[in-house]
Amino acid sequence: MTLADSGLPSTNPYAHSYPRGPFTVVEVTGEIDIATAEALAEHLSAATARAEPDVLVDLRRVTFFDCSGLRVLCRAETRARERGGRLRVVSDGPRVHRLLRAAHLLSRFPPLADLPEAPDSTHPQDRPAVPPPSRPESGSEPRPQS
Repeated sequence: MTLADSGLPSTNPYAHSYPRGPFTVVEVTGEIDIATAEALAEHLSAATARAEPDVLVDLRRVTFFDCSGLRVLCRAETRARERGGRLRVVSDGPRVHRLLRAAHLLSRFPPLADLPEAPDSTHPQDRPAVPPPSRPESGSEPRPQS
């Protein structure tokens, strides 16, 4: 699938979107403020446009994030929920945590430390069966003689 096929916008200086398994990852970089929030909003709008979106907003490369960015996040998260999906934030930095806490949004956006692994696309019935390790049954082992 190409970027054009996914319906995701082209990369801009502040946001890059890409599919990762069932997720749409929006990787955010640089400073997100009143002058740049719309560049992020373009990516979040596209990521939440389909039914049941599962969006991960990766803020680990952000150097500044203000209330303009929070407004865009809240709007996109509401849109995702209205469509039966979710939007989650990935951040391992204390600045984003402090901002979310100060804005009383930490419970709405509990940050993930890293991107979750995409689930295995193999159906369980297609995976080879792995037998459980064999254990000797109780009483079947010979007893040491004294």
